Amino acid sequence: MKQISFLILFTLVLVSCGTDNHHFEIEGRLTNLNQGEFYVYSPDGGLSGIDTIKVEGGRFSYEMPCENECVLVVVFPNFSEQAIFAKPGKSVDVKGDASHLKELEVTGTDDNELMTKFRHQISNASPPEISKYASMFIGDHPESPVGAFIVSQYILKSQQPDYKKAMKLLGILHNQQPRNGYVNHLIAQVKTISDAESGNSIANFTAYDINGKAVSSSTLKSSPIALIYTWASWSFESTDMQRRLKDMNDKAAGKLQIVGICLDASKADCKRNISQNQINWPIICDEQIFESPLVKKLGLLAVPDNILMQNGRIVARGLSVNDLTQRLGKMI
Repeated sequence: MKQISFLILFTLVLVSCGTDNHHFEIEGRLTNLNQGEFYVYSPDGGLSGIDTIKVEGGRFSYEMPCENECVLVVVFPNFSEQAIFAKPGKSVDVKGDASHLKELEVTGTDDNELMTKFRHQISNASPPEISKYASMFIGDHPESPVGAFIVSQYILKSQQPDYKKAMKLLGILHNQQPRNGYVNHLIAQVKTISDAESGNSIANFTAYDINGKAVSSSTLKSSPIALIYTWASWSFESTDMQRRLKDMNDKAAGKLQIVGICLDASKADCKRNISQNQINWPIICDEQIFESPLVKKLGLLAVPDNILMQNGRIVARGLSVNDLTQRLGKMI
């Protein structure tokens, strides 16, 4: 009888301590959001594909198998992103106001608290200040996995990405974290971009558009003028760019070959948007957001992003919407 009582007590203690050593758990509470759904993915392979987190009554809970440290990226309904750093046997608490997601508090582990502190530090900072704070963070915490996400989100995905600075910061992280898969992945991605600078060709690929038709790099390389770009129905800037591209394509008289890569998590949303805007060129959507193998292969890091080619060679990449339309206007 005593043995049974002890086992029951021991089990209750384990349950009260939270998740076990093979799982990671997120508990959250948000005001101003009663029901909803978040997407979650892992840029370093901690999750396979994209998962969802349900919100009921402003609360949400998510548990996943976790044998190694990894990075999770939660995509909120307004498509802002929040990194959460997972460790086996740990849990974190997320709380805040859904109308002020930049002020979210994530507590429970040192890395998540460091990320929260950094986000608060840059909440009202200018792009040059954010870049400076990113360098300072990595100089102060080269051993932290938070650094890789900061390079990705605030250096590589900025409106004017600084690839040399990104590689320098990633080198600092690699020296301290040589086995960090996310750091190594970002280094490879920046090298891909460097290999695809002006004068070179894009990487070879074959993909399928939302209608099941094959799209290949050889078609783009054989066109006098070609453009491959990213967009998403949740990004006004990118959908505005797409509408402006439609007007230009109508005037190009067949000189311009365009392929769009949609970073929506749902093909239905993608199809609805292109139907409303009468887009008639190939649109690829594999529902994997930034984890799309094609996006990674081409080194496309943001929404919107683009690669402009002439006679099979890259002439520009990462142009702003205005610069892209002006450049195309001269070429066609």
